[in-house]
Amino acid sequence: MGDLYSMAMCLGCFNTAQNVTLRGIKLVLIYPGNHNISMKRQVKQKSPATGAIRIIAGQWRGRKLPVLDVEGLRPTTDRTKETVFNWLTPYLAETNCLDAFAGAGSLGFEALSRYASHCTFVELDKQAAKQILANRDLLKLSAQAADVRQGSLFQQHLPEASYDVVFVDPPFNRGLAQQAIDWLSQSGCLKPDALVYVECELTAMPLNLPGGWQLLKQKQTQQFSYQLYQTGDRDA
Repeated sequence: MGDLYSMAMCLGCFNTAQNVTLRGIKLVLIYPGNHNISMKRQVKQKSPATGAIRIIAGQWRGRKLPVLDVEGLRPTTDRTKETVFNWLTPYLAETNCLDAFAGAGSLGFEALSRYASHCTFVELDKQAAKQILANRDLLKLSAQAADVRQGSLFQQHLPEASYDVVFVDPPFNRGLAQQAIDWLSQSGCLKPDALVYVECELTAMPLNLPGGWQLLKQKQTQQFSYQLYQTGDRDA
């Protein structure tokens, strides 16, 4: 039986009709055309793990948007987001926003849901930027309403005096919050009375604010602090 089994296994390489004689018995073995017999088990490729962000108020209230499981991606929690947008609610409608380290786009999409006119999303990671584009399509937003840019904030050429509200929520422990504040103040892209939200780790050095910037609101959790600044004379 061992010889028969070995011969039968060898026949697996054929995919046409074959006449075979085994110990004086003539057999006709027929294999389906274009069918390759393989002993290898196919390995299913895993797609990137995904989570979701939730829009908490406005025209898309309760809508969940998928986000990729990208290293360093840290979407703003619902509790923090609710606090931030309570601060911003009196000023947000019909504004132009900049989500400077967009990540999942949580802050920018929340602003658009609450009737901001425009948001520019800037995200360094290519896959995360593609997901923001996909979520823009899910919400049926135009490129004019949601401008998605893949790349570093510090390499962007942004329109002069164009942004009313800016979200600065960078990866932690890289000193990016201070760099972003310095870059924004020198870029000329902020309107005189712009509002700038900044989130950073508790271990970060105190921020050096540009001249004329004022602290409006601040809170902290066990892991991070977040503040709202104004660059001009808007009343808090």
